[in-house]
Amino acid sequence: MTEEEEVVARTEKVMRIQRVFINLLDSYSSRNIGKFLSNCVVGASLEEITEEEEEEDENKSMMPEASSPRLKEGTFQVVGTLSTPPREPEPDFAVETYRAISREDLLMRLLECDIIIYNISENPQQVEEAIWAVSALNEEVSHIEKRKMFILISTVMTWARSKSLDPDDSEIPFTEEDYRRRKQHPNFLDHINAEKMVLKLGKNIKKLVTYVVAAGLQYGMEGGILHSFFKLAWLGDVPALPVFGDGMNIIPAIHVLDLAGVIQNIIDHMPKHHYLVAVDESIHTLEDLVKCISKHTGPGKIQKVPRENAFLTKDLTQESIDHLLVNLRMEALFVKENFNIRWVAQTGFVENINSILKEYKQSRGLLEAIVAPKYGGEGEEEGEEEEEEENVEDAQELLDGIKESMEQNAGRLEDQYIIRFIKEKLKSMPCRNQGYILDGFPKTYDQAKDLFNQEDEEEEEEVRGKMFPFDRVIIPEFVCALDASDEFLKDRVMNLPESFVAGTHYSQDRFLRALSNYRDINTEDETVFNYFDELEIHPIHIDVGKLEDAQNRLATTRLIKEIGKPRNYGLTDEEKVEEERRAAEEHIAKEAMQEAEREHKEAMEMAEKIARWEEWVSGCVRMLVSLRVRAHVPASVGRGAAKPLGPIALPVLLIENCHRHTPNKSCLFVWSYVPFSKKTPIVFCLVINNDD
Repeated sequence: MTEEEEVVARTEKVMRIQRVFINLLDSYSSRNIGKFLSNCVVGASLEEITEEEEEEDENKSMMPEASSPRLKEGTFQVVGTLSTPPREPEPDFAVETYRAISREDLLMRLLECDIIIYNISENPQQVEEAIWAVSALNEEVSHIEKRKMFILISTVMTWARSKSLDPDDSEIPFTEEDYRRRKQHPNFLDHINAEKMVLKLGKNIKKLVTYVVAAGLQYGMEGGILHSFFKLAWLGDVPALPVFGDGMNIIPAIHVLDLAGVIQNIIDHMPKHHYLVAVDESIHTLEDLVKCISKHTGPGKIQKVPRENAFLTKDLTQESIDHLLVNLRMEALFVKENFNIRWVAQTGFVENINSILKEYKQSRGLLEAIVAPKYGGEGEEEGEEEEEEENVEDAQELLDGIKESMEQNAGRLEDQYIIRFIKEKLKSMPCRNQGYILDGFPKTYDQAKDLFNQEDEEEEEEVRGKMFPFDRVIIPEFVCALDASDEFLKDRVMNLPESFVAGTHYSQDRFLRALSNYRDINTEDETVFNYFDELEIHPIHIDVGKLEDAQNRLATTRLIKEIGKPRNYGLTDEEKVEEERRAAEEHIAKEAMQEAEREHKEAMEMAEKIARWEEWVSGCVRMLVSLRVRAHVPASVGRGAAKPLGPIALPVLLIENCHRHTPNKSCLFVWSYVPFSKKTPIVFCLVINNDD
């Protein structure tokens, strides 16, 4: 059989495999693997990746495409379980999802699938279920028609205490060939037992093929274990990011989408090796990872703290801390030599920080910003010391220039210094992470141009071509123009409280002068807004004069609608619990208030009824005293009646009989029914004879 025929045969063989089960599809790792596979055509990794495709992959976003509810032709059908209680929204890429399903029903779902993937790299509680699943499938193997594949995604922590291959050379990495010599971290005994069980049950059984993948620390997309460092840096609440211990321990790692690529290749290739290592090519220490995050997202500094301090970080679980403190050299030799993977971060976290940071912000819904130049790597500390010395000299020179400028301009600072300070602030990490609002500056077209212009002329041509060059790092995403007539502005200033106006430019003389100056320097053709129009950042114009809203609430509402939802971190799990508790308390209080209002209303209605009854009785008594009245009770009411007549029938019969007994008399009938009790209704019938 030729090589081409062999590829065709293998392709036909894998094309039958379509339905994939993955546990906990709403967890970080499984969700990204499932989403990746849902966009992969079965057998696609059997084809060699061309240079053109590699270039396309580099230019294309790493974010997996959102799968539509309808299946794409030839792609994997992904099904799986979800967490209980729910942690994340249900994945939209899955064909089916199961929550709180019994073992019996779960086995039926597993038997419907061609590939079963159990991910135990994140959740230790899933180890027992994974062992049960592969054991149950093994028992059903005699009833299985098509061959099934079971893939266990484990962790390199099952290698954490392995002895060095060469006592004299600790830098020799472990590979897949050394898996029989691996020794697990004490906290991962269940994981290595699960690995052994999966490999054992897959031997000599043609209808059940099993694989184990030892994955490194997973990063990328929402961040994984490194999310806590990203968040700490992004919030800017600490002067330096913590490094636990000396930080010199080497951490095997892999981008979560590259791990998904390894899984795709296992499904397509069905390799002879059943134990695989999934790590990238980097040899990064904990210090390297934290320093890189700090420089590109946070304060730019790190601080080494005792290892025990890791347990004080609430976002880190015991398993996460173990991964961060492991010291292990590993190489995915088989994966690198035999698989066709469209690598996202083959060279590792540090070298790909720009793209990793971009996808992290996209996944977390944070403000996207242009990231800084690449991380410097070795020799950076010496460079930082030299840079600090240069900064001191530059700062002194700048201070002297400021003093001279203010002396020559009657205490006012020239635009060049204002623009320099604002530009440096806009390039700071807090502004790049959380965004900024510029109010009152720039005031003119030229100021805007000088503030946002691109300083690197060579980069200008590459980035913008013929369009007017600007600095993409600091350029605003939205520009808002609050428009109003001079008369409106004058009236508003005139109505401001004196306490608010005192000491500001809102005093009558200063305001009128500032308004006139603003109109003079912002002509129709050269305004700040013209500058942004030229850059195709079209301002949002809101005429506040027509809104008639002194507090600008309507203008704020419209701005929020235009800008969209806040792009920051959502509530933490603790904050969500607190929010739910507060909502429950408010609901209970609201129900109690409604019940009290209902009881009060009923009490008022009863009091009103009693008052009306007392008023009616007193009126009747007065009528009986003042008029000659005879109480007429028809004989038919009491005669032969075993029970009192009903409350509705009785007054009707009374009136009817009154008509019979006084047919020729002109009478006025006054009657009323008062339900003092259900057993004894009282009916008054007053017959007033007008002829008497």
